[in-house]
Amino acid sequence: MIKPLGLLALAGAASFSLSTSAVAQPATETAVLAGGCFWGMESVFEHVKGVKDVVSGYAGGTARDAKYDKVSGEGTGHAEAVRITFDPRQVSYGQLLKIYFAVAHDPTQVNRQGPDVGPSYRSAIFPQNAAQKQLAASFIQQLRARGNKIATKIESGGFYPAEAYHQDFARRNPNYPYIVINDAPKVAKLKRTYPQFYKA
Repeated sequence: MIKPLGLLALAGAASFSLSTSAVAQPATETAVLAGGCFWGMESVFEHVKGVKDVVSGYAGGTARDAKYDKVSGEGTGHAEAVRITFDPRQVSYGQLLKIYFAVAHDPTQVNRQGPDVGPSYRSAIFPQNAAQKQLAASFIQQLRARGNKIATKIESGGFYPAEAYHQDFARRNPNYPYIVINDAPKVAKLKRTYPQFYKA
């Protein structure tokens, strides 16, 4: 994992302008983020205040090939990702990115996260509009400017929900060894590092 001090300090920098705007906000917005196995990404964002729903799935590639056996074979171009539905009046897209970079995954790893290796486990952001794309680019630029070797890419492409057995996997299987070793510590880190964002 990236050294906490460097990235956490950067993610909290005032220059990121993470506060929600006084302008009227829509009831919900959507974010699509990829950062390794979707079980862990889903489990982190399910515990963020203002997040209404998190769906595990595949981003990029085509709908025809968005199936676990094909994606895991690394021939479809998809990334394991999550689609986050959130209330921007409670949590901003910038705050979600802050958690994404500092807690949910290691943005310095190229085509892998921990024990999972391959392009389907890459670090990538799939902006849903121009404002999200601009903010994501700003995050990456500022992190790199401060010496962090950020592998995260900004990509385009659709999102396709994963099979039912992948949904809420960590919540349904808290004692599964992979979850205990790789994902539970991320939720604990969210609670410890950003208690203002954490919900049980």
